[in-house]
Amino acid sequence: MYSIPHSILQRKRDIGLADKIAKAIDGQYSAIACYGYLASIAPTEEERKQILEIRQDEVRHYQAFSAIYMRLTGRQHHPSITEPCPQQYREGLEFAFKDEQETTDFYLDIAYQATDPAIRNEFLRAAADEQHHAVWFLYFLTKKSCGCKG
Repeated sequence: MYSIPHSILQRKRDIGLADKIAKAIDGQYSAIACYGYLASIAPTEEERKQILEIRQDEVRHYQAFSAIYMRLTGRQHHPSITEPCPQQYREGLEFAFKDEQETTDFYLDIAYQATDPAIRNEFLRAAADEQHHAVWFLYFLTKKSCGCKG
């Protein structure tokens, strides 16, 4: 009986993982652009500062994921914007909230697929950050919907 060598199976897993990481890089690149825009139209200084802090986390994720991709493939991924950012603030918050929630699940999938503990830990940390970001965007949406001060 012929069996596929372990190194070939590992290479196929790494290619699949690299494809997902490329998608994650594109997502971070898109979020960086979108959150920069949202911060520029935020109605309060508190919201502007928090969105810029979230954007800085996205920059850190982008850099980490790019380094992981380079290590796995030996080449740099050239990111592109995957979805345009809504131009209205409320729609941008809704978009960001949903995206952060979906991204959390996607990063957990990558973490559980990764066999390298450093890659797994980076994506688990990023998933936790994305969930934290979603809470902030939900807070701003809720505050805007109820007309609450805060």
